[in-house]
Amino acid sequence: MSHRPTRRQKSAARRDARVLAAILGGSGLLHLARPAVYDAVVPRSVPGPARFWTIGSGLAEVGIAAALLAPRTRPVGGLAAAALFVAVFPANVSMALRALTSERATTARRAVTLVRLPLQVPLVTRALGVHRAS
Repeated sequence: MSHRPTRRQKSAARRDARVLAAILGGSGLLHLARPAVYDAVVPRSVPGPARFWTIGSGLAEVGIAAALLAPRTRPVGGLAAAALFVAVFPANVSMALRALTSERATTARRAVTLVRLPLQVPLVTRALGVHRAS
């Protein structure tokens, strides 16, 4: 049995796709413009050089942002965005742990890295909603 999205769901999916595209596009461009910042948060357990993962994830974010903006590729863009948000979660955990254990990290930095973790849940659910309603 197939579920057809309502006009309201399609409208919300278009809005969510634009928001997610802005988040991913902006983040992806930052990865490419300032890779050293992101190299530092690649978990040490990930094989290969950190720069490879930084550039690769930046390109993936920009590509997914473009897919979310085009109606024809929006469904796959939503699914790819959800997968990316899940895939980068270990890096966010690593960043939070490093901030918590660093003597140099400010209270604000520690708070930001911790608050980011539960924010992954609505990002994933919105991306899946874009996938389903597009």
